[in-house]
Amino acid sequence: MKTNSTILNRIVDNIGKVIMGKRETVELVVISLVCKGHVLIEDVPGVGKTSLVSALAKSINASFKRIQFTPDILPSDITGFTLFNQRSGEFEYRPGTIMSQIILADEINRTSPKTQASLLEVMEENQVTVDGKTYKVPQPFMVLATQNPVEYLGTYPLPEAQLDRFFMKLSLGYPLPAEESKILSTLQLENPIESLKSVAGSSEIATVQQEVINIHVDQSLKDYIVAIVGQTRNHPDLVLGSSPRGSISLFKAAQAWAYYNNRNYVIPDDIKRMAVPVLAHRIILKQEAKLKKLSSEDLIASIMNSTHIPMVE
Repeated sequence: MKTNSTILNRIVDNIGKVIMGKRETVELVVISLVCKGHVLIEDVPGVGKTSLVSALAKSINASFKRIQFTPDILPSDITGFTLFNQRSGEFEYRPGTIMSQIILADEINRTSPKTQASLLEVMEENQVTVDGKTYKVPQPFMVLATQNPVEYLGTYPLPEAQLDRFFMKLSLGYPLPAEESKILSTLQLENPIESLKSVAGSSEIATVQQEVINIHVDQSLKDYIVAIVGQTRNHPDLVLGSSPRGSISLFKAAQAWAYYNNRNYVIPDDIKRMAVPVLAHRIILKQEAKLKKLSSEDLIASIMNSTHIPMVE
């Protein structure tokens, strides 16, 4: 079976017209999309987080809504609410901003935990429940949340249950000097996001999503994933290891990365490539580890180096 990875390459190349010099990050966002996952982007303001999400929505011709999270935003603003219609004598559902295909949850850690929690159901089950009734969100559906580093004033750290709903956690980072100079030249006359065209549609995304789940994963590689995640639960530097949702996400991400690289089977390198963005945000370091200047990414990388890599024919 030959994979249809050209669709994904078209999307990545198209977003690259707006987000320059960050191909690896863009690739991971697209991988998350085809895995039906959500992405948390943590970075300082002004590096292109919002532009990335907007470019993704335009590239796949998807409906797009932005939720600007503030301390006073209410859960009903997101999920919607029911309103009594005096003419019909019935209650009607008024959709919230979540009823779209691509959602930008901007500065998600600037709102209260109660409002953050309103996203839990829709991120896990692709539906919202309002006054006892359930409403499905349109497909493909993806939440891309941005947050400033928690050291910034006026932020609320995301709880573990919320973090675990995100398929990956990514960062754009500052561009290199040559890339930043190119950005200035490109933006001089027109913002490239304004002229960006779609290169794929909802039906193509749905086809790719179905093809990705059929990518072969050898039993030894399934055991490899379980061994990696298992080490996070017994590591001396960790308070909390990854949940089984982390194992499932790593499995799916490896399938998608193999597909993107035009293979119909997973190899150990696929798992190693996906481990840090999929698992690092799902673990919590002990205070002693933080004092030693260790990061979640460092620990996942260390675990990868110490885990036996299976030989797969």
